[in-house]
Amino acid sequence: MERNEFTRRRKRLMDIMNIGSIAILPASQVRNRNNDVDYQYRQDSDFYYLSGFPEPEAVAVLIPDRKHGEFILFCREKDPESEIWHGRRSGLQKAIEYYGADDAFPISDLDEILPGLIENKERVYYNMGIDHDFDVHVQEWVNQVRGKARTGVTAPEEFISLGHALHELRLYKSRGEIKAMRRAAKISAKAHAIAMKKCKPGMKEYQIESELLHEFMKEGCRSSAYPSIVGGGANGCILHYTENSDPLNDGELLLIDAGAEHDYYASDITRTFPINGQFSKEQKIAYEIVLAAQEAAIKKVQPGNHWNDPHEAAVREITIGLKEMGLLKGRLPTLLKEEAYKPYYMHRTGHWLGMDVHDVGDYKVGGEWRLLEPGMVMTVEPGLYIAEHTRGVAKKWWNIGIRIEDDVLVTKSGHDVLSKDAPKTVAEIESIMDHAN
Repeated sequence: MERNEFTRRRKRLMDIMNIGSIAILPASQVRNRNNDVDYQYRQDSDFYYLSGFPEPEAVAVLIPDRKHGEFILFCREKDPESEIWHGRRSGLQKAIEYYGADDAFPISDLDEILPGLIENKERVYYNMGIDHDFDVHVQEWVNQVRGKARTGVTAPEEFISLGHALHELRLYKSRGEIKAMRRAAKISAKAHAIAMKKCKPGMKEYQIESELLHEFMKEGCRSSAYPSIVGGGANGCILHYTENSDPLNDGELLLIDAGAEHDYYASDITRTFPINGQFSKEQKIAYEIVLAAQEAAIKKVQPGNHWNDPHEAAVREITIGLKEMGLLKGRLPTLLKEEAYKPYYMHRTGHWLGMDVHDVGDYKVGGEWRLLEPGMVMTVEPGLYIAEHTRGVAKKWWNIGIRIEDDVLVTKSGHDVLSKDAPKTVAEIESIMDHAN
């Protein structure tokens, strides 16, 4: 992402905050995995969105119209001995020259300097409740300022969640963000196609997962956007299955929900295909129902439509399909009103997508579903899940778990499916798997 992108974001947020405000954002903490081994570090999305700064032990402060600089970054100083063991640090000079801070201070000086920045401010923008330890520090700093009341110093009386304003900004993607998401989707789509080509009965789920991760990294994505779901047979009916340890059996389906993260932006793609390369009669019937539901939902991704329009379109198609399969009986309007589809389709049809795989942004505004607007990116992911021993369901349908998911950008004239390169139709899937043999 270009550096001036972060500058524009900070400017937009500070225009919302106005004079008399201060925003405080702590970086993500390093999380311990076991003993002296930590999890791979990933910066907090809000913090990175505004700063582009990837390191831990940092705090970003925004103060509109501050004479000595509006963007202040507290971070670790250069330390040659520590850097030998734990890697390079940007330090204070690079925080200013490369990351665009107007002022930079050592993180060790935070308690000394930050209360002075809070003095005489009317309001504090801060996300309370996410980091308990940092919450305590914020309260201590404000109380310290209150203690100076007799000297004429005033303390903030208003605390505002930073998330509301910031997350509205994040909901609308810029050209740079869309470029990153398109790249993430293209890499992920290619990985899904490779998984189809490599898949054979007798393999383990984690072997397919390894093909996905290899392609992600080979193409420049350091990690996946979320733990991959690679579920064969009955495991495909578990919505958040991540064990990925079972063998892949001939005659069953494989559901893969996996996406790469590129430049801090997520992709989120799900494809379902037969492990042996050929859909059975029942699998094909169920698959075509989900595909029709997804196509109907994607058509509803249009500026001016509301958030729930795609879900309603998908639910209608799935309910019709379940009637045709003989799993539901009754009048369509009644079945829809009673949500009779829910034993087989229990989740929503999508979510916002961006820096987080389940990205920020309200789904309702003023109690009403929000209207779709250009720049929003969402997933469209209907499914059907018929678990083994489902009461009243013929055995031929058991263990059919299907989800089809794409990443869809709302444009001025309609929509753009960012993940369209991932094979999706029955003919495409069977062809690519047949050619791999």
